Amino acid sequence: MATIILGSQWASGLINPQTDNLIGSSVVFNADAFFKELGDLEAKGVPNLHSRIHVSSRCHLNFALHAAVDGLSEVKLGAEQIGTTKRGIGPSYSNKASRDGLRVIDLYSDSFERKLRQLADGYRQHYGDLLQYDVEAELANYAGHKEKLRPYIVDAVAYMQKAQEQKKSVLVEGSQALNVFADESGPADGAVLDIDYGTYPYVTSSNTSLGGCIQGLALSPFYLKNIIAVVKAYTTRVGGGPFPTEQLNDVGTKLQDIGGEIGVSTGRRRRCGWLDLVVLKYSMAINHYTTINLTKLDVLDTFPTIRVATAYIKPDGSKVTTFPADLGELETYEVEYTDFEGWQTSTQGLRDWNALPPQAQKYINFIESFVGAKVVYIGTGQDREEMVIRA
Repeated sequence: MATIILGSQWASGLINPQTDNLIGSSVVFNADAFFKELGDLEAKGVPNLHSRIHVSSRCHLNFALHAAVDGLSEVKLGAEQIGTTKRGIGPSYSNKASRDGLRVIDLYSDSFERKLRQLADGYRQHYGDLLQYDVEAELANYAGHKEKLRPYIVDAVAYMQKAQEQKKSVLVEGSQALNVFADESGPADGAVLDIDYGTYPYVTSSNTSLGGCIQGLALSPFYLKNIIAVVKAYTTRVGGGPFPTEQLNDVGTKLQDIGGEIGVSTGRRRRCGWLDLVVLKYSMAINHYTTINLTKLDVLDTFPTIRVATAYIKPDGSKVTTFPADLGELETYEVEYTDFEGWQTSTQGLRDWNALPPQAQKYINFIESFVGAKVVYIGTGQDREEMVIRA
C-alpha cells in the first residue's frame, strides 16, 4: 500500500483506496472542516475511509476564534490587506510561534478549557467588542469532538519512521502548489508564498518549500531522489502582493477564462500573467529542482505572441536577475521579456513530444535552458493522461 502524507488538511489522497493518509505535524488543524470533509467523502462512497486517515497529535488547532481574528486583522490593514482566506490560518500559526497555541493532544488535557479561555481573553482585550466570538460555543463544540477525534490521532514521528523503514512510496501534498513525491521524486512549491523566502508580508504562514516538507513531516532528506518543480506555463497568484508579470488586460482575462483560474479554497479569480523565469530560477535556488513539470501548456494555444520574463530592469537601466527581498524596490523595476511566436493550434491531449508544434518546443526548450533543469513532463489538458513525457 502506498502512503500519502497530507501536508495540508485537504484529504484528496483518500479518494485512492490504496493509500493511507496522514495530516502532518506542521498543519494547523480544524476539526469542523475535518469531519465535514469526511462526511462528504463518505456520502460519495469512498471505501475504508475512517481507517485510512490519521491526524498528528502535534498539529496545532485552528479555532473559530482564529477565523474571527483573521477577518478583523484584514480589516485593520485596509488597503494593504494580504488577501487571506479569513479562515484563521495566520493567527493559528501566530499562536504556535508565540507558544500559547493549543495542539490536538491538548484536547485531552485538563488545562484545555483554561488555555482556550486565556487565548480568547487576550484577543478580546485587543479587539474589544469588534470580536464576534463565543468561547462557550467553541468549548462545547470541542467537547463533542474530543472522543470522536481520538481514533484518528497518531504519533506522526513513529508513523513516518515506520513508513520509511518499510520503503513505502510517499506523496506530500499541500497548499500553495506544493507537491513532493518522496522515494521517486521531490517537491515543487509556491516560493513567493513561503514565510521566509516569499514576498513578505504577502505570504502564507508556513514554509511551502522543500525544507518545510522535511521539517513538518519528519521526512528523511535521504528519502528524496528527484525534486520536481510543478510550474504552470504562465504565472498566477491569489490575494495581494507584488506580481511583476501580471496582465491587467485582455491577456490576463483570457488566461483566467481558458485556464479556469478560480481559487479552490476562496472562489476568487486568480491574478494571471506571463511566466516569470526570474521567480522560477529564484525558486530553484531554494529547492534545487532536478526536473520540471510544465502544466497547462494548452492554455496558451490561441495566443499569437507568448512572453516570458527573463530579467528586471532598475530605474538606472541595470539588470536584476534575482528576486529582491525589498518589495518597495521591486515596484520600481520594469520587466524585460523575451517574446515567442505562438503556435495557434491545439495541443490539447497530445502525448508525444514530436507532435507538439515547433513553436511550443522552442518555448519549452528555452525554459529548461534558462533555469537549468529539464522539462520532462508537459501537461496538455485537464485529464491526468493528457501529458507529454520526455525521456
